Parts: sequence; structure tokens; C-alpha cells
Amino acid sequence: MQELDRATLPPPLDATRRSWLLEPPQPKKKKYVDLGCILVSRKIFLWTLGAVLVTTLLAGSITMIVRHMPHHKQTEPKPDNYTVALRKALMFFNAQKSGKLPEHNNVTWRGDSCMKDGKDHTGGFYKDLVGGYYDAGDATKFNFPMSYAMTMLSWSVIEYSAKYKAAGELDHVKELIKWGADYFLETFNSSADTIDVMVEQVGSGHDDHYCWMRPEDIDNERIVTPCYGSCSHLGAEMAAALASASIVFKDNRVYSQKLVHGAKTLYNHDMARKAGAFWNSPDYGVSSWDNKLPGAQLFLTRLRLFMSPGFPYEDILSTFHNQTGVVMCSYLPYFTRFKRTKGGLIQLNHGEPQPLQYAATAAFLAALYSDYLDAADTPGWYCGPNFYSTHVLRDFARSQIDYILGKNPQNMSYVVDFGQRYPRHVHHKGASIPKSVKKESCKGGWKWRDNKRDNPNTIVGAMVAGPDKHDGFHDLRSNYNYTEPTLAGNAGLVAALVALSGEETLESIDKNTIFSAVPPLTPATPPPPAPWTP
Repeated sequence: MQELDRATLPPPLDATRRSWLLEPPQPKKKKYVDLGCILVSRKIFLWTLGAVLVTTLLAGSITMIVRHMPHHKQTEPKPDNYTVALRKALMFFNAQKSGKLPEHNNVTWRGDSCMKDGKDHTGGFYKDLVGGYYDAGDATKFNFPMSYAMTMLSWSVIEYSAKYKAAGELDHVKELIKWGADYFLETFNSSADTIDVMVEQVGSGHDDHYCWMRPEDIDNERIVTPCYGSCSHLGAEMAAALASASIVFKDNRVYSQKLVHGAKTLYNHDMARKAGAFWNSPDYGVSSWDNKLPGAQLFLTRLRLFMSPGFPYEDILSTFHNQTGVVMCSYLPYFTRFKRTKGGLIQLNHGEPQPLQYAATAAFLAALYSDYLDAADTPGWYCGPNFYSTHVLRDFARSQIDYILGKNPQNMSYVVDFGQRYPRHVHHKGASIPKSVKKESCKGGWKWRDNKRDNPNTIVGAMVAGPDKHDGFHDLRSNYNYTEPTLAGNAGLVAALVALSGEETLESIDKNTIFSAVPPLTPATPPPPAPWTP
């Protein structure tokens, strides 16, 4: 094959070959995807698109699996009977409100009432007495039992706020307490440091019992009964109501301080006078609106258990602690201080009418003392030579409340609207007269009092007076000894119900709040001795 002379090759081809050898390699041109507003590398775009598709397919697969899996619906545990009854018992206080009712009062057959209370009085120490609560089935406002009821509600909130919250009733009960506290502040000169008079009641008991008419139809000026001079019994109870409410509302500093000031004003008034018994109290060991001794003893026992103040308080506090133990022993069925009906209801008022209010309050005190001992890591207490564990106190409390809720020879709940069978002829003016009826005269309303038909309005949560000493009960509107509810009775019931409500594992009492403002009671540590010098 003939070789070609390189010199004979065309020059352009030779130049091209040299450029292949001498020129640097050209960088590879990247490919882009135009997304309209930006240019994205094709490689990144493809990776991103793939990741999105994989994620979408995975999410869809999980969704399909979850949809076809068997579901176990999560539901809140069914409330126990005590919690159900608690919610209803609090509603009774809504039905007892006087004055201009809030929109959320939730008692459809009640309306604004007694809007002239205290307003026609000029030149006195009060300007407006609208508000507060009616005491029972009538329309009189008695400050003494009303104060006791508010104190009981506040005490139960301070001890068992966690249980109220768990039941969804904390805001409700606080609103009820505030309704009462606001009214008390109007019944004396609460802005002053000293006073010499306060309102004892609004309305006449005699007239109120004679006239059977709805509170909403009372449009006349009502009698206001002041208390001058010797009012230590009333002032002390009102001071307790305001002081305990101030702890309930401690997070509202301005309002709480207002309540504290009012309580101090009343307390200073009471200390300036000799205290005396207001009423013939039923018996030692019986707590009621006119006898707070068992409650006071228990309260001081609490102080000893949780604050341990020591000298010089130990002697007197141990005395009250021992007295509390004796009271609790008297509640137990092993002793005969108080008789019981065949159905198991303790007769704290020795067979007299209206026993349930005393039994309910005793149930509260027993359950509370049990919780005190448990919180203090104390398994029980002595009744003479015998030791009893704390659970017997709760057994007693449950037995009395269960009796009230229907576990009795009548198979009847004595709390209206709780259970299937309960009193239908409650001695209560507002509940017995239809809302649609025109205003009745005093005597005109008697036909509603005396008829045999069920009350047209259900007064939810009202605990009636209760059975007789033989467990007998007559559902008669005309007999208040069986069918009339009261503020004091329902307050004790509410306190007992919240103490017994909820899970056993739920936090019981609040050990710290009630005495949080009390300074240390133990003596101060003495200073060290001066350095010794020769």
C-alpha cells in the first residue's frame, strides 16, 4: 500500500487534529427544567419528584391500612354516682338565687326576683340588698344559714379543688360562692374598719309562710331586719364565709383582699362583744348551721397534723384532736351514742324531723378526717382501747350518702332528679307554681300548695328534709318536715359528695393552700451565743 506524504495532506485537517490534542476539554453542559419562575437542575427536579411520589404512595398506603383496621373508640370513663349527684346538687343553688339572674343560670322556670330589696331605705348603712339566696322553699333571705352554706362550699373547694375540676364543676361552684359573698358585702359597711350594725335577714318569715307565691311576683318593699350590738354569732359566721371565700379566690388578688377586709371588719366587731350561743344546738358532735363545734375541732386537728406547731400550741391542739376522735367514734355503728333507723340512717337529731342535713354533714366530716389521716400517713385512730382504720370512716360516709341517694327502705332518692324515684311534691313555692301562671295573691297561691299534682317545675338537686325515725316518708308539699330543701342541707350534701367522688387514685385533699398565709408557728431559733472570751 502506497504511503502518503504527510506534507501532501490538506492544511485544515491537520489544524483540526492539532486542536483536538492541544485544546482543554469542554465542561459538560448541564440540563435544566424551566418551571416558569425559576430554572431547576433536571437531576434535582427528578429526584424531588420521585421523593414526593414515594411519600405520597407511602402515606396513602398507611391511610388505607388505618381505615381498615378495627377501631377501639376512646371514651371518657362513666362518672360515678357521687359525681352525677354532685352536679345536680349544685344546681339547687342556681334555683335559690335572688335578684337579677345571670344569663347562664340554667334554671328555665326562674327569673329576676325581689329587685326592690333594700332599695327603698334611705339614710342607712346599706343601699342595695338585691341578690343572695333564698333559704329554703320560701323567699326569705337569712344571713346566718346562708353564711354557713357558703362557708361549707368554700371549705370543700379549698380541700377538693382537684375533684371539682375533674368533675367539671370548679367554675360553677366558685360562681355560686361569689354570688353569696357579693351579697354579704352589701349587708354591712364592708369598706369601713369598724361597724356597729349589720343585716340579719330580708323578708318576714311569718308573711313568707302565709303567702304562697313565686318570688318573681314579689314586687313590694320587704322588711329588713338589722342586728345591732350583740351580733357576734352572726358576724362570726359571715366573717368565716368571707375569709374562706378569699382563699377560694386567692388568684384574684383585688377581690380576695376585698373579702379579707370585710372579714376583718366583721371579726373586729365580734371580738369587741361577748360571743354567745345563737340557738339551741342539736347535740355535741352534730355539725349544722347553728353548731359549728365539730367542724371547728376538725379544722384545728388539721392544723396540728400538717403544721405541727409544737409548743405552746400543742396542748390545746391535742385536746381538739382528741375531741375530733371522739366525735368520729360516735359516728361508727359499733357505738350507741346515736341511734340508727332500720335502714341505716344515723339519727344525729335523736329522731326529730329533717334528719338528712345532719347526716350529710357528718358524712363530709368523716370522709375529710379520713383523708387528713391518710395524707398524714396515719392509718387510723383509737376509740378507747380499740384501733380503727381510716376506711371505716369512708364506709360510714358512703352508707349515709348512699341512703340519701336511694339505698333505703323506700327505695327512693331524696335528691330531686337523681335516680328514677324521687320526691315530686317538694315544698318549694317556685317549683310548685307554673311559670305561665299570672301573678297570684297570697291566698290565691294556696291552690298550688295544696293540690295533689306533681310540681310543674323540677328543682334539680334539691335534697329534701328526709324520712322520719322509722324510715317512713310522705311526699306531701304541705309537710315541710318531709319535703322542704334548705341551703344548709344541700351545702353539706355537696361537700360530702365531692369528698367521695372520683377515682380512689385521684389526689384527695390540698394540704397546703388553706394555711398558706399562716406564718410559721414554731418558736424562732435562738441566736448563737456570743463568742467566749477569757
